[in-house]
Amino acid sequence: MKTRSNYWHLLPYLWPQWVGITKGLICIFGFVLFTLLLPFLTGKISVYLGEGNVEQVAYWLGLTTGVFFFRGLFQYGQNIFMIAASLNMVLALRKQVYVHLHRLGLDYFERSKTGDLTYRLTEDLDRVGEIVDKLSHQFLSCVLQLIAIPIYMLYLNWPLTLASFILAPLMAWLIGRFGQELLVLSRRSQNQISNLSALLTEVFGGIRIVKAFAAQNYEVKRFNHEAEQNRKAKYRAYQLKAIQYPVVGFLEAVSIMFLFLLGGWQISQNQLTPQAFISYLAAVALLLQPIDLVISNYNEFKQAEASVDRIFELLNVQPNLIEKPDAITLPPITGKVEYRDVTFAYQEDKFVLKDFSLLVEPGEVIALVGASGAGKTTLINLLLRFYDPQSGQVLIDGIDIRNVTLTSLRHQMGIVPQDTTLFSGTIAENIAYGQDELDSKAIEQAAKIANAHSFIVQLPQGYHTWVGERGVNLSGGQRQRLAIARAVLLNPRILILDEATSALDSKSEALVQEALERVMQNRTVFIIAHRLSTVRKADRILVLEQGQVIESGTHPELLNRGGRYAQFYLKQSQS
Repeated sequence: MKTRSNYWHLLPYLWPQWVGITKGLICIFGFVLFTLLLPFLTGKISVYLGEGNVEQVAYWLGLTTGVFFFRGLFQYGQNIFMIAASLNMVLALRKQVYVHLHRLGLDYFERSKTGDLTYRLTEDLDRVGEIVDKLSHQFLSCVLQLIAIPIYMLYLNWPLTLASFILAPLMAWLIGRFGQELLVLSRRSQNQISNLSALLTEVFGGIRIVKAFAAQNYEVKRFNHEAEQNRKAKYRAYQLKAIQYPVVGFLEAVSIMFLFLLGGWQISQNQLTPQAFISYLAAVALLLQPIDLVISNYNEFKQAEASVDRIFELLNVQPNLIEKPDAITLPPITGKVEYRDVTFAYQEDKFVLKDFSLLVEPGEVIALVGASGAGKTTLINLLLRFYDPQSGQVLIDGIDIRNVTLTSLRHQMGIVPQDTTLFSGTIAENIAYGQDELDSKAIEQAAKIANAHSFIVQLPQGYHTWVGERGVNLSGGQRQRLAIARAVLLNPRILILDEATSALDSKSEALVQEALERVMQNRTVFIIAHRLSTVRKADRILVLEQGQVIESGTHPELLNRGGRYAQFYLKQSQS
C-alpha cells in the first residue's frame, strides 16, 4: 500500500526553478497583503457614507482603487512566474520519461500499449503541470488568505468569528473524504481513457487490415464499449463533485445565516456597530472565494494524483538489459560471430534456445530456415542485444557483446526488416535515420547501392521529398530499397536481412534482390528466410527446429540429402 504521495517526487524537478518560484512567492505574499487591506477600506468607506462625507468617501475610494491595481499586478506576477516554473518542470520530467522509455527493453514495449504510453507522455504530464501551477499560486494564495483573514476577523470580533467557524471541522472532513473518493475514481477514469487511446492507436495503425477484412463494424463496437466505460468512469467522478458542492455550499450558507443572527444580536445589545459589522462581512465575503477555490483545487489535486502515480509508475520500471558502467566501445570488427552454449527463454522454463552454439566466419552468408518459433528471430535479437541470454555468450570478433556499449555494437550492424518502417520526414532523413548530420554524398551513394537513386531523383523534390507517416506514399519496393540504403549507410560489417523481398511484385523483387546481392559483398550476412528461393546462394543454410540446428549445408547439399530442407523446398515449389 502506498504510504507517501508521489507528489513529493516532483520536488527535485521543481528545485531548479527556485528563482522563478521565489519571485512567484513574493507576488503571492503581496497579493494576500493587499487583499487584507480591502475589509479595512470597506469599513472606512461605510463610516463616511453613513456620515454623508463625500470628500472622505472619494479619498478612501481612491485608495481602494490603488489597492486593487497593485493587487492585480501581484496577481499577474504570481500567475506568470508560477506557470513558467510548472511548464519548465513538466518539460524536464517529460524529457526524463522519454529517455527512460528508450532505455527499456523490447520486452516492455511488447507488453505495453502504445496508446497508453503516449497518453502518459502527453495528457498525464500536462495534467501534472496544470495542478502544480494551481497548487503553487492559486492554492497557496488561498491557504494564506484562509489563515490571514480569520486572524483579522478574530481581531475585529472574536466571539463572532469563533461562532461562524463552528461548522469548519465538518466541512474539512467532508472535503478530505470527497477527495479520497475522487482519487480512486480518477485512477479508474485515467486507465479507461488510456485504454481508449491505446485502441485508437492500434486501429489507426492497422487501418488497412481493418478495411481489408471489412471489420469496421467490429471496431466500432469495440470503440463504443471502451468509450462507454470511459463515460461511466468520468460520470461517477462528476457525480461525486456534483454532490460535494451543494453539501459544502449548504454548510457555508448555514454558517453565514448564523453569523447574521449573532451579528444582529450584538448590534441590538450595542456590542457591535453597523459599520464594524459591514467591515466584518467584507472580510467574510473575501473568505468565500478562497474556500471554493481550495475545494476545487483539492479535488483537482486528488484527480491529478492519479496522473502523477502513472508517470512515476513508468519511471520505476527497471530495464531488464543494462549497459555496464565500464562498457567499452566496440572497435571496428571483421564480422566474426559466435554463439557459445547459449540458453534463452522469453518466459521462464519455455526455452527457445538451449546450449546453442554456432560459429560464423567473417564475410560468410548464413541463411536461417525453419518453422515459426524455431528460434530464427531470437538469434538475431540476441546478436543485436535486444535481449541477453540466461546463460552462454554471444561474441563478435571474440568480444562478449555484454561488455561493449550498445551504440557501438548496433552502429556496426545493418538490418533490413520484412516490414519496412519509415518515419515522417524527407527521403534523405529516412536514409540517414539516427544521424545528427546529413551527409548528402554518403546518402546518395547508399541510395545507389540500394537501387533507390533512380526513383528518388524522379520524385518532386528528390531527396528532399516528404515521405509521410510510415511511407504510405511510396510503393513496397521503394520502401524496401530505402530500408536497404539506411542499412548500408554506415557501412556495417554485419548485415541482417529479414525476408527483405517478401510481398513484392516480380519487378520490385528483382531490383531489391540485385541491391541486396551488391550490399552483401564482403559482409557477414544473416538471412531469415521464409521463401527458400531467396537463400540459394547462401554459403551455409541452417535448418532450425526447437532452437537446434538439425541440418546445415549449401542449397545443393541439402537438396541431395533429401531431409527437412528438401521437404520444405519441394513443398514451396509445388505451391
